Amino acid sequence: MSAIQDAARERAREVLAAYGAVTAPVPVEKIIKRRDIRIQFSPLDQELSGMALVKDGVAVIGVNALHHPNRQRFTMAHELGHHIMHRTHIENAVHVDKGFAILRRDTLAAQGTDKMEIEANAFASELLIPKVLLEPMIGTGDIDLDDVDRLQTIAKKFKVSLSALQYRLLAFA
Repeated sequence: MSAIQDAARERAREVLAAYGAVTAPVPVEKIIKRRDIRIQFSPLDQELSGMALVKDGVAVIGVNALHHPNRQRFTMAHELGHHIMHRTHIENAVHVDKGFAILRRDTLAAQGTDKMEIEANAFASELLIPKVLLEPMIGTGDIDLDDVDRLQTIAKKFKVSLSALQYRLLAFA
């Protein structure tokens, strides 16, 4: 795991600690609202999962209302990561559509090669699937990433997609 991912995961743990005791599924919407960030669900283009923006001093997370609820949870956590770790980029981004600053999931973002996207993905995976809650579920031995039934059961508890759980398990440390 890279240093930037380590730092992003640590930021997520700080957010969870500030929120207080959590259980699976992590209440991502409550965490966001407690940080005075507004959540707005809107139908967006399929390739746009969400956006992080600051408009008139108000922090907003936009979420694609057409996506699956598990995808929406990851998007909310991901965009919260942008608000926490990349606030100056959001405030200084190119403004489109009446002043909304949008961070698009372009090809680099989808491939996980953009530094800000790598950080936001690591933040989101730790926030939604924290080590402290995951460890008791998987035990101390190696987990079989091909055991789809077991992974689906765990993913369901966290209300995340199978791919989000697999991403988290690959980075588990």
